[in-house]
Amino acid sequence: MNELQDFWIRVSLPVVYGALIALLLWSIFSAVVALSFLLLLLLAVMAYRAKQLYKLGKWLSDARLESIPNAGGIWDDVFSSLYKMVKRHNQTKQDLAEELQHIEQATAALPEGVVSLNDANRVEWCNPLAEQHFGLDANSDILQDITYLVRQPEFIEYLHSRNYDEPLVMKAARHEDMVLSIRLVPYGGNKHLLISHDVTQLERIETMRRDFVANVSHEMRTPLTVVNGFVENLIDMPDLSHEKIRHALHLMAEQTRRMDHLVSDLLTLSRLENDHSPLRTEMVDMKSLLSEVYQDGKMLSDGRHQYSLEMEGPLQISGNREELRSAFTNLVSNAIRYTPDGGSIRLRWELKSGQPEFSVQDSGIGIDAQHIPRLTERFYRVDRSRSRETGGTGLGLAIVNRIALRHHARLLIASRVGDGSTFSLVFPATSME
Repeated sequence: MNELQDFWIRVSLPVVYGALIALLLWSIFSAVVALSFLLLLLLAVMAYRAKQLYKLGKWLSDARLESIPNAGGIWDDVFSSLYKMVKRHNQTKQDLAEELQHIEQATAALPEGVVSLNDANRVEWCNPLAEQHFGLDANSDILQDITYLVRQPEFIEYLHSRNYDEPLVMKAARHEDMVLSIRLVPYGGNKHLLISHDVTQLERIETMRRDFVANVSHEMRTPLTVVNGFVENLIDMPDLSHEKIRHALHLMAEQTRRMDHLVSDLLTLSRLENDHSPLRTEMVDMKSLLSEVYQDGKMLSDGRHQYSLEMEGPLQISGNREELRSAFTNLVSNAIRYTPDGGSIRLRWELKSGQPEFSVQDSGIGIDAQHIPRLTERFYRVDRSRSRETGGTGLGLAIVNRIALRHHARLLIASRVGDGSTFSLVFPATSME
């Protein structure tokens, strides 16, 4: 109430003062002079206030703090209040913009794609990862129906099923090598959050696990079947000749050795993949190590190949000697197995581009390019029958690759069908320190 009284007093003061002056003029001159003065005063007050209203209206069309009008009296209070209000409004806008930026940064850092859908399944907003997963554009696709943008039948069926208890796993439309796990989460009434997660690696690991179980079962079943078959024959045929017994025992021993090698490689790979089995390093004498690897390969080749070793690399590197010998020996034995008699196998130890490199080059049958990315998978074989004939377990390159990783090295494979292959282990330059 006091504020209202104060307002009216301040507004009426010019008129009151003017009336008092007019009364004084009336007493001195005449009523006409007094009334004329009062009329001119009222017109001046009206003109002043009209001017202030004009300035206020013009400023409101572009309300910026730096351009707020200057005035006196009651208008100064009005403009001052507006100044404070606009300043608070601008501060609130700035705070909200900063919060929105923080939210956008947080959602951009999420490991999942997020799309906000309204009650008509139209896109309201999406984060950058969702743009990659679904091929969306955060600017042009706003308020577009999600079924126009993600057209896989399984997704549309999942969207309309209204049963979102289990996620949908499907391939990304624009990235066929990407597998997504999708879930719809209701919120805010009839709205939904479409959440996507890239499970490509998990799917690949699961596929490898299934293949591993199937392959190891198959690998073990074959020698066990052979051994069991001969044992049954020996039991059921008491009149076996000495020669047949020797032949049966020879095959049984061969299959038993194969199972022993398989189990040994499985244990080696398991140990290498164990996080609790740290790498114990030392300065390895490469001349001594490579001489042993060369002699082992020479015995395996048994004069059937042109076999050579070239040593031009550093005399020592840091690593685990037994693991390095296992990796080198696996590469050499693979080359010998898959190189026909009379072919050439060349072992090289050299310094290439400042990095130590061990390579095994052969003139064997070569490998088609489509198989190369999968060669280090356990039990992956280009030709299963040939691999078994040569005594391979299917784990050699998986072991080599794991040893390379433990030594921060890279396994490089170059091959063409009919032109042989080159397998190289490239060690970091720091291994020579």
